[in-house]
Parts: sequence; C-alpha cells; structure tokens
Amino acid sequence: MTPSEITLLMQKMGKLAKDSATILGYAKSEDKALALSVAAESIQDNKTKIIEANLIDIEFSINKSQPDSLIDRLRLNDDRIKAMAESLKVISSQSDPVGRVLSEWSMPSGINIKRIKTPLGVIGVIFESRPNVTADAGALCLKSGNSVILRCGSDSFNSSVAIHSCLVDGLRA
Repeated sequence: MTPSEITLLMQKMGKLAKDSATILGYAKSEDKALALSVAAESIQDNKTKIIEANLIDIEFSINKSQPDSLIDRLRLNDDRIKAMAESLKVISSQSDPVGRVLSEWSMPSGINIKRIKTPLGVIGVIFESRPNVTADAGALCLKSGNSVILRCGSDSFNSSVAIHSCLVDGLRA
C-alpha cells in the first residue's frame, strides 16, 4: 500500500469507528450482554478455525526466529480459548457502567450536579503476540459503550482476525 492509500484507509476506519461509537454509546445493556454472550459461544464454536489460524501465526513467528517467550504468548490451545470465552461471559454478566452516577451534589445556587459515567467514544488498542487481547479489549470496549480500533502485530494477525469474526457474530446478534 502506498502512504496515501494507508491514509485513506485510516480515515475510513476512523469515520466508521466514530459512527459506531455514536450507536454503541446508546446501546441497551441487554443488547451489549447478548452480543458478548453470542461472541463467547462463537469463540467456542469456532475453536478449530481459531487454532488453525493460530498455527499459521506460530509458523510465521518461528520462521522469523522469534523468541520462545513470544511464541508462548502467541499460542492458543483449548484451555486458552475456553478462558477467552469465559472472560467474555464474565464481562457480559457485569453491570453496565454507562449511566452510573459516581457522585452528586447541590450548589448553593440550587443547581444539582451529577458525575455520570459515559463512553469515551473511540478507543485505539495496539498489541502484539497476544491474540486474546482482541476478545478482551473488544469486549471491554463494547461493555463500556465504546468503539475500538484494534491493531495487532503481524505475528498474531491470523488469530486476531479469526477471533474478531466471532466478536462480529455477537454484534450481529
């Protein structure tokens, strides 16, 4: 890709994320919980596909002579995938932070002031070698009503794409 193509791609991605943030900021708690529950099920249902994608990433990292510690962080197996799905279920069951009143007080003038939790909007997350961050960061951002742009390293690209497709299944639900 040329620098101008990358710029256009990033602008498009940013616009889509901003548009999504407007929708997610007002999403119902039960809709976010459903999306996360379906995503967790999709991760479990697509375990084989995720592991196959992960094997491509591991081979790529081995061919690049990456250290064993990086490859271990990259590696997904049945237990790690189960833990990823369980993490989404836990996040799904937590109370919705959006709209929670943090504090409230009245001014001498009679004006009542409240500090209320609200979504930030668009969050960017850059990570390497831990494809489970795709699920964790995506789930936490969704639960808090935020859109997220996830940027994995080249070493976890295929695994992250497979996990992302499971998150998309949840959003479609």
